[in-house]
Formats: sequence, structure tokens, C-alpha cells
Amino acid sequence: MSESVPTEPLRLWGGRFEGGPADALAALSASVHFDWRLASYDLMGSRAHARVLNKAGLLDDDELAKMLAALDDLDNACRDGSFTPTVADEDVHTALERGLIERLGPLGGKLRAGRSRNDQVATDLRLFMRAHVRLLVQRLAELETALVDVADRHKDVAAPGMTHMQHAQPVLFAHHLLAHVQAFARDVERLYDWDARAAVSPLGAGALAGSSLPLDPVTTARELGFASSAANSIDAVSDRDFAAEFAFCAALIGVHLSRLGEEIVLWTTREFRWIELDDAFATGSSIMPQKKNPDVAELARGKSGRLVGNLTAILTMLKGLPLAYDRDLQEDKEPVFDSLDTLLVLLPAVTGMIATMRVDADRIASLAPEGYALATDVAEDLVRRGVPFREAHEAVGRLVAWCAAHNCDLTDVDDSALREISAHLTPEVRAVLSVRGALAARSARGGTAPERVGEQIAELRSRVAGHVEWSRAGSPAQ
Repeated sequence: MSESVPTEPLRLWGGRFEGGPADALAALSASVHFDWRLASYDLMGSRAHARVLNKAGLLDDDELAKMLAALDDLDNACRDGSFTPTVADEDVHTALERGLIERLGPLGGKLRAGRSRNDQVATDLRLFMRAHVRLLVQRLAELETALVDVADRHKDVAAPGMTHMQHAQPVLFAHHLLAHVQAFARDVERLYDWDARAAVSPLGAGALAGSSLPLDPVTTARELGFASSAANSIDAVSDRDFAAEFAFCAALIGVHLSRLGEEIVLWTTREFRWIELDDAFATGSSIMPQKKNPDVAELARGKSGRLVGNLTAILTMLKGLPLAYDRDLQEDKEPVFDSLDTLLVLLPAVTGMIATMRVDADRIASLAPEGYALATDVAEDLVRRGVPFREAHEAVGRLVAWCAAHNCDLTDVDDSALREISAHLTPEVRAVLSVRGALAARSARGGTAPERVGEQIAELRSRVAGHVEWSRAGSPAQ
């Protein structure tokens, strides 16, 4: 198919320059080593653009057929590795135009009419991200499912609920696990919202002012699976809100993974002994043969730092830029790619760790009443019997202090000691001094009562099924 092969490195901008760029500038400007992963999306945009050029009368039907065949051939060559960028290619657009001209000769140069690398790269990145966010949601849904499954298997296990890392009130262990699922569910639904805002096509904006050629950005947007085309050409090429917003979503997912990871680290300690990790998701020590380390959980904590850093990098890059396009915007891709890649590696490991961990239900349940965790139930029982909460709180506080001084639990205080501590503390308070009673009493929506937790499991399974459905539907351009 080849008609003409360039004898010099192809540059998309060199017409008004007498010489080539300095080696140092070429090295600094090069982005093909990281933006090559946009190749298939760039070619997707090129097919749509070719059809619009044909509709505008700038490519005849025969030229369009040759153009589309060459683009398909180039796409296949990129996928099988027979066409790759060279050190002389500045970016993915330069490399692909070189490949197209190698196949079509001068006809390949017609495709550049009416578009710029400015609108081209913004379109490519949106297409890439919209497709890969679906994959990210699949991985998140797998983690959600693993957590819900563990919660369902242990839905009757009482556990110490903590604030400030101190025993506070009994909760169901399932309720605690589902709190993490709620956070990840918000992450997924935040990505839904992100996708709706990212579904705007910049193609047709040109360098910044649009094109005088009779192009149709709306048709191009529709073919590429976008909901609309950009309303303002300057905004279209300079907007990287979608990159920053994704980086925020990724950073918050990282924070949620880090919080889960921190709890797994604590729960596997000798002091807690709530869970044991499967050997496949733990490591040993190079010097201490007895060690079993929760590396997956620790890496979940550690990698949150780079995800937050990628968000900071994008925001800092954007904060001082005048409109419209500036070369600084080349720095948008690596942080986005790194955040996506980090999560796509991390999430399956965390999911596997959760799905295979062994829960010591008896030990967790035995710790549920410790630390005077039923004190609040006593105070609330007094309130139900007409005692002002201020007085109830003070009376139960004195009861806890008495127990601490006598090294006993709330249930160990006899009737005479109760009366001595406070006149409000009658023998009737013993009716609320049980973990099961405390759990059952918290039956309002969102509470830890068994029936509420059962409803929460069912509700989350339904939400996660929706997450899976959305992720598998794929963006229309895929």
C-alpha cells in the first residue's frame, strides 16, 4: 500500500523553522514513550474525522475508503507490534501520521485538515479514560463483592465498635465491614458522575478557535460515543478538569483502600488476632522465620501516597495556566496513567486478600463487651425511664470508674453497690447489660441491629450488581 516514505523525521509543526530542534529540546518535548498507549484511541478519532472530512467534501468516497483501510491496517499493525514509534517520533500523533503516510503517501496528509494536536490529544485522553474507568469499576465491584461475602458469612458475629481506637459500643462485625463497602460504592458512583462530565468531545476545536472548514463536531462526537461536543473551543483544548477529577477519584479510592489496609494490619497482629491472612496473600521475613506479614495491606496504605501525589501534580500543573493550550498540559497523562495502573494492580490483590482471609469469630465476639462497651446502653436505659441524659451520663460514668477501681465489669456490680454509686442505678439496669440486647436495640436505619445489617447486605448486593452492569456495558466507543 505504501506510496511514499519520508526521508526525514516527520514533524507536525516544522514548516516555518529553517532547522530542526536541538537535541535537548527534542528530548524534553518527547512524549511518545508514554502517550503511545493512546494509539488505538487516536486512530478511532482519525476514522471519525475522516468520515467528517468526506461529508464536508474534503475527501471523496474513494479517498475515504483508502483512508479507512489504511487506518485499519495501521491499527492492526500497532496492536500486533509490527508498527511501533521510533526515537524520531515526538508523540503518538506524529508516529501515527508517519505510519499513515507510509501507507498512503500524500493522501495520508489530508487527514490533518481541520484538527490540531490540541483537540486531538484531549479527545484521545478522554476516550482512553472513559474506557479504562469501566475496567476500574469492574475491579472495585469485585472488592465490594468480596467484602459483602465476608460480611454475609459472619453476619451474626458481635465485635467491639471503636472510636479513637478505644472500645466504644458493640457492633456486628458485618456492620463494620459494610462500612468499607459503602465507601467503595460511593467511589464507583463518583466515577459514574465523572463519566457524565467526561463525555464531551473536544474534536473540532482545532488549535483553539475551531475550524473554517465545514466540519461537523456533533456527528464526530456521536460516533465516538460522547454525549455532546464542546460548546467552547478554547475550553475544549485547555480543559483538564476531567483529568484532575479522575485523579481525585483515584486518590480517594486510594485513601479508602489505605483505611481498609490499616485495619487489616491491626486485625492480624498478635494483640488483635481477629483474622489470619491466607498464605497466598502474605509474605515472610528474610531473617525471622516465624513472621507472616500483611504486605498487601501495607502496600495499600503506601500506594495511597502516590495517588494523592498524582492529584497534586495535576492541580499544580493547571493552577497558573493561561488559556488556551500550553505545553504544560503534556504533563497531564503520566499522573493519570500511573493512578489508573496503580489501582488496577492493587485492587485485585486487596480483593484476593479479603476473599481468602480467615475470621476468628469466637475471639472477636469475646471482645465485644470489653472496655465497658455497654455503658451507653445503661445511660440510654436511664433516659427511657425519665432521667435527664446529663444525670444519666454522670451516674454511668461513676459506675465505670467504680468498676475500674475494683477491676470488674459492669455486670459484676451487686445491687447495694449500684445504689451506693447512684440512686438512678437500680437493679433494672441489668436488663440492658447484654451484647445481643445492645445490638438489637439499634434498629433504626443505619444501625447495627441484625435485621438492619441483613437489609444492608441485600441493598449493597443490588448496588454492586448495578456497578457490574455499568462496567460491562462499556463506553459506546469501545
